[in-house]
Amino acid sequence: MSQRAPEREAISELTTGRLSVYLRCLTFLESIGQRTVSSHELAERFHLNSAQIRKDLAIFGEFGTRGVGYNVATLREHLIHTLGLDRTRNVIIAGAGNLGMALADYGGFNEGGFHIIALADSDPAKFGKTSRSGIPVVPFASLSTTIRTSSVEIGIIAVPSPAAQHTYDALVDAGICAVLNFAPIQIRLRPGVKLKSVDLRINLESLSFYLKNVEDGTCGF
Repeated sequence: MSQRAPEREAISELTTGRLSVYLRCLTFLESIGQRTVSSHELAERFHLNSAQIRKDLAIFGEFGTRGVGYNVATLREHLIHTLGLDRTRNVIIAGAGNLGMALADYGGFNEGGFHIIALADSDPAKFGKTSRSGIPVVPFASLSTTIRTSSVEIGIIAVPSPAAQHTYDALVDAGICAVLNFAPIQIRLRPGVKLKSVDLRINLESLSFYLKNVEDGTCGF
């Protein structure tokens, strides 16, 4: 077991995204009453790669039965456990502007193992208000207290770029070690803290690059 842990740690960053996709597929299959599925059927139905599916799942054990495939419910439960979604993780959103409010009301951020407990903002006019789904806005000054009392594990940065570094530091100082950043800025990282950034501008620029190559007649990727 001690020899396998480093291997799993090394590959987890590469496979986590695909495991999440597999989980969504299996959740759909379970919802329509399908009990088993082969890697080939999973790939064909959801436009995936069957060899990649088998390779990814083999890392975590043997789940398929030759000639039958995977048990949908069993594999789904295993992926939930592997991704740490078999328990609720409390989340706080720093920033109660348009983006923060939209994130708070997005169903995918407040279900399936995640619970948004509050939005934190520095604008006194927003204190005591709630998002449309009822998520309360608390003072940013009470961020540390809110995180401790509510056992928050994940922080979401939804503030303007100039405030992002300060917000990140405040979250980490309060004990957060997993941060999702929506601010389009490079964050100076702290040891032992996992940061995932979602930069919509970078994705748009990538699409612009693709379109430019199409226009130039050099698109080959």
